[in-house]
Amino acid sequence: MAGIESMIVEEKQPPTKQIDREKTCPLLLRVFCSTGRHHSPQEFQHGNVPSNELQIYTWQDATLRELTALVRDVNPETRRKGTYFDFALVSPDPYNQGYRMREIGVTCSGQRNADDGLSLAQAKFTIGDYMDINITPPNRVPQQRRRPY
Repeated sequence: MAGIESMIVEEKQPPTKQIDREKTCPLLLRVFCSTGRHHSPQEFQHGNVPSNELQIYTWQDATLRELTALVRDVNPETRRKGTYFDFALVSPDPYNQGYRMREIGVTCSGQRNADDGLSLAQAKFTIGDYMDINITPPNRVPQQRRRPY
C-alpha cells in the first residue's frame, strides 16, 4: 500500500487584514440588543428594525471583544462578571424576501473566550448587515452555546 498518505485538513480563519484606523473611514454598525433571546429575523422586515438600536462606528477588523466593551460602556447592567453576549449577524436573505440570522460567536464579561478575537471580517460581515446581541445576565442559565463553524 505504498503511496497512501493521510490528508488532514485543518480549517483556519484567514488572518484579519490590518486596517489603518487613522486613515480608513469607519463603517456604521447597527446593533440591536435584547435580554435572554435574539430578535426574530421577522422584526427586521419591510424596512422595520427593533426599537433598541445602538449605532457604533467601527472597522472590519473590530473584534467581538471590542464590540462587547462598547456595549458595556452604554449598558451598565451588562458590566457584571459572567454576563454572556451571544452575537449574530442579520442580513438580507438572497433567496427569499426578508432576513436571515446567523450566530457568529459568544463573549463573556470577566472571562476569556475562544470567540473574543473574532473580527467582523472573519465573521463575513458585509456592510449593511445588522448585529443582534442576546445578552444573558450572570444569574440566568445561558442557552446552549454552539459554534457556527
